[in-house]
Amino acid sequence: MLTAEQLARLDWAKTAGMMPVIVQHNVSGEVLMHGYMNEDALHKTLADGNVTFFSRTKNRLWTKGETSGHFLKVVSITPDCDNDTLLVLANPIGPTCHLGTSSCFSPAAPDWTFLYQLEQLLASRKSADPASSYTAKLYASGTKRIAQKVGEEGVETALAATVNDRHELTNEASDLLYHLLVLLQDQELDLSTIINNLRARHK
Repeated sequence: MLTAEQLARLDWAKTAGMMPVIVQHNVSGEVLMHGYMNEDALHKTLADGNVTFFSRTKNRLWTKGETSGHFLKVVSITPDCDNDTLLVLANPIGPTCHLGTSSCFSPAAPDWTFLYQLEQLLASRKSADPASSYTAKLYASGTKRIAQKVGEEGVETALAATVNDRHELTNEASDLLYHLLVLLQDQELDLSTIINNLRARHK
C-alpha cells in the first residue's frame, strides 16, 4: 500500500483534486478499468481494501461492486513518477465491466492474460464430467498419469528442438505447458506460486 511519504507527495493540486487511477489485474496484468479518486476516495480505498472512486456522474464516492458485488480487492497502490496518477493492482471479484467482461477494455489484453484465463479454465474442469472434457479426464486419471504426460511432452518438446523443427516445437511446447498447468492444478499450485519462487531466486 501507499506509505505515509508517498501519500504526502501526491500532487492533488496538479489534478484539481481528481487523480486518474488505472486498475490492473494483480495476476494476469490485464488493465481492468480507469477512474478518478479524490482524497476521500483514496482514504476509503485504503481503509476498506476495495477500490473506491469519485463518480463524476453520481457526484459522490462510488465503491466498485457496491451494487453488483463485483469488488476490486486492492493488492497495492503505486503513484507514477510525477505523483499525479495512481496504478492500483487488484484482484477482481467477478467481471469488472458492467457488460459482463473481465475488463472495460475487452477484448484488448496482453498475451499473458490468456495464460491466466487458461489456468482458471483448467481449475474449473476439476469438477467436470470426465466424459465431457479431456482435462477432466486427466484429473480423473490421477497424478501419476498427469505427471507421465508432462514427461512425455517434455521429451517430445526437446526432440523437436534438436531437429530444428520450429512448427513442431511450437506445438509440443504448447502441449507441455498445457499438461504442466494441469499438473500444477492437480497439486493445488498455480502460476503465481511458481512466478514468486522464480522472483525469489532471481533476487
